[in-house]
Amino acid sequence: MEENRKWQAKWIWPHRPGHGPGTEVNEPQIAYFRRSFNVSDPSDSHLTVSVSADSRYRLWLNGEPVSSGPLKGDLNTHYYEVVDVSDKLRKGENVWSAQVIYYAGRTGPASVWRSDMGAFLLDGQLKDGSGQLLEELSTDNRWRTLRLGAGAFLFEKETFTLFIGGGERVDGGKLPIGFIRNDYDDRDWTDAVVVSNVLDPMFGQLTRWQLSERSIPPMRETVRPFARIMQGQCGTRTWDTGESPDSLIGLELAPGEKLTIELDTSRMTSGYPRVSFYGGKGAKAAVLYAESYEFPPEGHTRNKGVRDDMEGKSLIGFEDYYTVAGAGDAEAVIPESYEPIHRRGFRFIRVTVQAGDEPVTLAGIDYRQSGYPLEELASFDGSDSTFQPLWEISLNTLRGCMHETYEDTPFYEQMQYELDSRLQALFTYTVSGDDRLGRKTIRDFHSSLLPSGILQSRYPSVDRQVIPGFALFWIMMVYDHYMHYGDASLVKAYRPTIDAVLGWFENRREADSGLVGQMPEGYWSFVDWTVAWQDNAGAPHAARKGPLTVYSLMYADALVKSAEMFEWTGRKEMGTEYRERAASVRDAVRERCWSDERGMFRDGPAVEDYSQHAQVWAVLTGTVQGGEAKALTERILGNKELAQISTAMSYYLFRALAMTGLYDKTFKLWDAWRVQVDLHLTAWVEDPVSERSDCHAWGALPLYEFPAELLGIKPLKPGFAEIGIAPVIGELGWAKGRASTPLGLVDVSWRREDDRFTIEINAPAGVPVTVSLPNGESRSLPEAAGIELSCEAAAVSSLQ
Repeated sequence: MEENRKWQAKWIWPHRPGHGPGTEVNEPQIAYFRRSFNVSDPSDSHLTVSVSADSRYRLWLNGEPVSSGPLKGDLNTHYYEVVDVSDKLRKGENVWSAQVIYYAGRTGPASVWRSDMGAFLLDGQLKDGSGQLLEELSTDNRWRTLRLGAGAFLFEKETFTLFIGGGERVDGGKLPIGFIRNDYDDRDWTDAVVVSNVLDPMFGQLTRWQLSERSIPPMRETVRPFARIMQGQCGTRTWDTGESPDSLIGLELAPGEKLTIELDTSRMTSGYPRVSFYGGKGAKAAVLYAESYEFPPEGHTRNKGVRDDMEGKSLIGFEDYYTVAGAGDAEAVIPESYEPIHRRGFRFIRVTVQAGDEPVTLAGIDYRQSGYPLEELASFDGSDSTFQPLWEISLNTLRGCMHETYEDTPFYEQMQYELDSRLQALFTYTVSGDDRLGRKTIRDFHSSLLPSGILQSRYPSVDRQVIPGFALFWIMMVYDHYMHYGDASLVKAYRPTIDAVLGWFENRREADSGLVGQMPEGYWSFVDWTVAWQDNAGAPHAARKGPLTVYSLMYADALVKSAEMFEWTGRKEMGTEYRERAASVRDAVRERCWSDERGMFRDGPAVEDYSQHAQVWAVLTGTVQGGEAKALTERILGNKELAQISTAMSYYLFRALAMTGLYDKTFKLWDAWRVQVDLHLTAWVEDPVSERSDCHAWGALPLYEFPAELLGIKPLKPGFAEIGIAPVIGELGWAKGRASTPLGLVDVSWRREDDRFTIEINAPAGVPVTVSLPNGESRSLPEAAGIELSCEAAAVSSLQ
């Protein structure tokens, strides 16, 4: 992603007397910037800017928001946004305004990369219609700047969440309130200091910020009202569940009076809650964020129950704090507002306002919802009415975990992990056909490669972590993209990294057993959040004693997928080697890990521990096949003596059921999701063990299963060059819907009625389609644009 362009801009930052341009470690800083310029003829003026910062910025032109970022990158890729603001220019004075926060050291969200100093960059030239330069607006010492003083902004210690930074403590009296307005007086501000050039012009020395243009679209931001009041009190006045938040607007608190109000968005979301005031200098406000109402925790066990049931429960979360400056003017209808700098995940909030010596008026409470602009093109409906809420909740879960990266959870971590991201990308491809975030995710993890050949398990992150098996999910992620989009250039770009990861695992195979050996000390052998492994942080107990069966089998699976991609892109010899390696790993697992007595694979060669996981991966890799694979899969279903597959690994259980002709068994497995609907969840839980997170996208499995299995829409060749339609009927009487492909939407509608099964297909014109009917009949069609097929329903029923 190296660039070849000339930059006029310089990186700038406020000057600090007695200090250089850098900052002390662990000292977060907030800086503000302004630059005014004149436009004589807006209709004949053009302005496109490139903007970035370390660590995060928001940019306004004439008080109107135009950009935020930069897109999350890392040490070697620092993104910038390109924005055309020509339509926002006005005649006369125009004013740029920017707010930048620098997360020094370990402060702030760990997923936001930061160097050893704060900086801001804007490159732009005002030009007329003929391209003639009118004014150079790029950042330099002509920009005015202000750095917040001590005590204006602090982070609370992070205790409830992980990796997003603690809550904010902000003193509004020390902020430049109204600085985005053109009439703001910045005479007390200072000239910015140039702290770096963009490039070293001669010797190739890299600067702190290796710039690349943003690779995904801007986040979609929408100001929304809260749906309802849950409960509230101010003096003798109370609010009951269901009352409109509009009743709060204009509420005046007398000196010393306190308001406590709890609000519901109606579903799990993420964004920036905003509380606005008129007057009230010195008033104290706090905003608490929560996913649900909860009973008091018992040790480390959460007890949530029905999420919006308040009886005997309370909101549990972390808080932001704000001291009101008293700058809001009710007569001018210009309120003073507080919203957090960093995005929050929440369904409920509790707002507390304690008036000081002056009365304070509540001007409003709303939120700016923020997330990736997911376009939902796929759909599903069926005769089982319980499936529809599963689809809708899955969509909301995926939306909640899509931002500038895929995220495990918007509330707790906002971190991108390979296990989660592989599934999130797959769901996105099916739902929208949009692979931009998927491509960025693949590149992100490629960029995390350590010299040893292993990938970091979460990235971008200022804290490094390795879960070795997750690197194999990254290879599977590349394979999913290959199957959905058939992009040979993407596969070729990442072949060296695939080689490195597979080489890392090959180098750890034991000479005597042929298995992938015990993982290095300090690495986390996580597999799944299951009750049986809760005391070992989600890692099988076998990991303490030696090789893990699951890791050897996952390695074999990644080898076969890599072989297919390499052969497809012209590296047939390497493909042959990888297939030979996979075969030897499978042989080793059969020889060392199979128990004749139990008729199952052990979790490791040296233990008598058993899990559903080892059996599922044995089926997926062809370590067992045919009738043996089907019998093994049937034995593990409902066997409570085994470590049970939880939400994180459900996708792989479903694949094993599909491979062995047992997919009908999934209709009962959806009960784990139906229970969550009854608990009024609006996004899926992380796992049923701890119920820590109420929004974890690896649970959005219906987004893949319903189109791919119940409608049967799958790629038979890379890039959907040939489409397969093979619906699973199961307990349904009818189903209809669509899935997205790079060639267009595929619509399927089928019905079982009386003595006939009928299916209607509308696929992109010119694309061959192979239809597998439920009675076992297969038909190859040159295309299936508006085609209808049928077979005897009696034959279908006999196969169930």
